[in-house]
Amino acid sequence: MPILPTWGGGSEFEYKGSVEAGTDITYGKKRKIRVEAHQYAALRSRFRGREVPVSTSRTNSRRDSLGAWLQVNVTGTAIASYVAPILVHENYAERIGEHEIHVTR
Repeated sequence: MPILPTWGGGSEFEYKGSVEAGTDITYGKKRKIRVEAHQYAALRSRFRGREVPVSTSRTNSRRDSLGAWLQVNVTGTAIASYVAPILVHENYAERIGEHEIHVTR
């Protein structure tokens, strides 16, 4: 299971699976959340070719950001700080500075 730093680098999380198969993300005190393959596919379709704010806020995600999309389409829990590093780790996106990713495929 890969262990990655969160987007802000303040802690780590681990995940099992892949963007293509879906991921089981374990974070915090053994909290778990699943992101399905079809949800990753929809996310990639929505943002492919764009630079997108990650927006990891739990309460005020920027409009048209990865975080806002995830809260509407996957879970109300703020998971952008896990999903963005997974996308970068698996080469579906590139990190652009502190706040954005470029979704490449």
